[in-house]
Amino acid sequence: MKSLEINGKTVQEAVQKGLERLDLDAESVEIEVLSEPSSGFFGLLGSKQATVRITEKKSPEKFIIAFLARLLELMELRGETEIESDEETLRINVSGARMGVMIGKRGQTLNSLQYLLNVIYHKKFPGQSRRIILDVEDYRQKREQTLRELAEKIAAKVALYRREVVLEPMNPQERRIIHTTLQGNPSVETYSQGEDPYRKVVIAPK
Repeated sequence: MKSLEINGKTVQEAVQKGLERLDLDAESVEIEVLSEPSSGFFGLLGSKQATVRITEKKSPEKFIIAFLARLLELMELRGETEIESDEETLRINVSGARMGVMIGKRGQTLNSLQYLLNVIYHKKFPGQSRRIILDVEDYRQKREQTLRELAEKIAAKVALYRREVVLEPMNPQERRIIHTTLQGNPSVETYSQGEDPYRKVVIAPK
């Protein structure tokens, strides 16, 4: 993160000089006026220039990368962070050795870290409405494919034997995958029952 203190005859001049030196625009920095200019005695003796401190604002992406780097350090892990963003989400994937500890049993640790990161992110950047999706070694993508295959397999059995099947407890995101996978299936229907964190999806014959 770039930062400097710089002088000028006026505050505006000092700011402009600082922006040019940092090669940044005014929207991407925080400006702190350290001292106003003074003309001194008869405009000659003791005159002082304006002094400002210009600091580059930390972008959401840079903040997340720094946060995860510190987290990996505390967990004694080494990894690389990739970020893809659009208007609604920031998708983050961390890759490296021994990443299973960040995923946890059935992704529970990963979900907790994602929740924590969202809370900290929106507190740091209150104007941001984007949601963070944290992934490790593409676990969520692989898990989604596994759940879709499971849903199709169970649905075929339910349709054949005409008996409903209750799946294991899942988080809201995973339950949504089951529901959307089977929403167009003419032979079965799905609904959820129970309370979180033990809420389950039921696949039943139509």
